[in-house]
Amino acid sequence: MKIALLGYGKMGQTIEKIAIKRGHTIVLKVDKDDTNYDVSVADVAIDFSIPDAAVNNITNCFNAGVPVVSGTTGWLSHYDQMVALCKKQKGAFIYASNYSLGVNLFFELNKKLAKMMSPVEGYDIKTEEIHHTQKLDAPSGTAITLAEGIIENTTKESWQLDHGDATTIPIVAKRIGDVPGTHLITYTSDVDDIEIKHTAHNRQGFALGAVVAAEWLHTRTGVYGMKDVLGL
Repeated sequence: MKIALLGYGKMGQTIEKIAIKRGHTIVLKVDKDDTNYDVSVADVAIDFSIPDAAVNNITNCFNAGVPVVSGTTGWLSHYDQMVALCKKQKGAFIYASNYSLGVNLFFELNKKLAKMMSPVEGYDIKTEEIHHTQKLDAPSGTAITLAEGIIENTTKESWQLDHGDATTIPIVAKRIGDVPGTHLITYTSDVDDIEIKHTAHNRQGFALGAVVAAEWLHTRTGVYGMKDVLGL
């Protein structure tokens, strides 16, 4: 495949290496300040840009008829708008807060545990995420996805950064060094704690998942998620 990289930071560079190893060609690299580019030269685009650039990047892909895989977070107030444009243009789109296979398994484990814990009294729920200091949004998209999975399966109604109450899940966001990503779900009672945790050791898993998603998407039309890609 001919791949356009929309965003050429650390993730974009890691994706480039993995894509080349898998036999693909990088035909376009768009940095954060680039606004004039021709994405139509690509078979598929992978967007790991910044929140302020994501909507423009995704829009350009749909208008050019190029399938796009997006891993940028912090722009989701425009998600419904992008889905509508994708359908109007008969495009192809995958958004995921995290492309790691392990994280997507963790999402399903989180939902299962929440469903099991829901009828049990006496436990408070907390989500914590730790990322590198260059990460622009807080909480992480992955932490939000985890919180939404809990909300779907319990009486919790929403999440809130740092603080929670009887109906709200607190998400504590920490920015430390060069941490690729750690997510912890804790159920705390007076007698014990139950925890599930995912720790990324590097960016390789995220990058590989994004390339696999692009391979899966480039012959399709419609709006999908990683559950579709992985058959979960």
